[in-house]
Amino acid sequence: MLTPADASLAARLPQGVLRDPGPAYTEEPRGRLKGQAGLVAAPRDVQECAAIIRACAAARVAVVPRGGGTGLVGGQIMSEGPAPLILSLERMTAIRDIFPDEGVMIAESGVTLQAARMAAAGVDRQFPLSLASQGSAQIGGVLSTNAGGVNVLRFGNARALCLGIEAVLPSGEVMHDLKRLRKDNTGYDLRDLLIGAEGTLGIITAASLVLAPVPAEQGVALLVVDSPAAALRLLSLAQARLSGGVTAFELISGISLRFLDAAFPEMRQPFAARPDWLVLVEVGLPAGLPADAALEGLFTQGLEAGLVHDGVIAQSGQQSADLWALREHIPLANRHVGAIASHDISLPLSQVAGFIDDAGAMLAGLGDMRVNCFGHLGDGNLHYNLFPAPGRVREDYDDMRRDLSLRIHEMVVARGGSFSAEHGVGRLKVADLARWGDPARLAAMRAIKGALDPLGIMNPGAVLA
Repeated sequence: MLTPADASLAARLPQGVLRDPGPAYTEEPRGRLKGQAGLVAAPRDVQECAAIIRACAAARVAVVPRGGGTGLVGGQIMSEGPAPLILSLERMTAIRDIFPDEGVMIAESGVTLQAARMAAAGVDRQFPLSLASQGSAQIGGVLSTNAGGVNVLRFGNARALCLGIEAVLPSGEVMHDLKRLRKDNTGYDLRDLLIGAEGTLGIITAASLVLAPVPAEQGVALLVVDSPAAALRLLSLAQARLSGGVTAFELISGISLRFLDAAFPEMRQPFAARPDWLVLVEVGLPAGLPADAALEGLFTQGLEAGLVHDGVIAQSGQQSADLWALREHIPLANRHVGAIASHDISLPLSQVAGFIDDAGAMLAGLGDMRVNCFGHLGDGNLHYNLFPAPGRVREDYDDMRRDLSLRIHEMVVARGGSFSAEHGVGRLKVADLARWGDPARLAAMRAIKGALDPLGIMNPGAVLA
């Protein structure tokens, strides 16, 4: 039995760690869930974090870790049960060290993704993980959810960009594993176990992060395609032509553009008539291989193959930023409209176009709604979001929202895909994992949870029921 975080626990915590448990700690971006907090603690270092966890274990108080609060599946929100202690890493913001020649940076969990990227840029390197929420998303949260973003195609998820971690285990012990090694076959990889565990197995307090060279030549193009199927063929062509030089390949729908018109009418768009489908392509190439020439060659070959019929290639850094701004503002435009249901899914690339066609046909038979399908086509990750018809609001669809998501996820799983591509399971998708997860895998996960967290204090209700 868990107990609430109260004054008796507060008296056992290190001095100066408590924060006012206001709405900033109990809300999530979409407003779907309302959380609770008996106490909010913000440790200044790993020793204080360990002391907090030891006190919570002794009192059997639930601990809900919180990074930047940008998660979209409720992993940072606990609505039921005794009021937990919310553990915020907001004060652990040190870049402990950078090794440019090794391509490694050691950062604490409260460092924002944007701050990590700026620190890397300061030594002529890049931390190649990019999210629209990078100004508030924190390294600890990014690793705990194994976040993806726009550059997974070339650099992989957060897991691929982490060499080692420091973490506080549910017992309050500190695991010191901030290795900077690419090769280390010395037993079970506990780093990979905690990455993606969403705080259910421990608290990541620092990480050794992989830095990459900054490409000598970079370029961005926005190309008009007839369909997702044409976009996929163009992706294959681009990868063959540029041999590892494609750093991002984003699918954008015409609905996205019209939502941008409504939410950001001042934002300039390059095509007067809004196309039905586009792809945003970014390349990073070695010195001597001009990016604009590479993109022109891709456009020409795509045009000859009937895959592309219009496009723009950025001629400056500002133009590149303007094209990326269109993509990065889509989630904000979606929020302006108000989604009925949002889906973070991934599919084998060969199944993407068929899914989009079949899901659209299925939804057309269920009611009047709009679909905004966009996302990281290069790695098969789509954001497949449903919106009210013009003149209606999302509350009009509340009685069918869960059924709509169930149908979409069934179609995804039937095609060998995942109902959680890059946002994690959190609390919103616990039932989905129980429904579609492999039984042997779920049993192993429960065994690991029971072994590392026998008291069940670490983010209870997230990932596993």
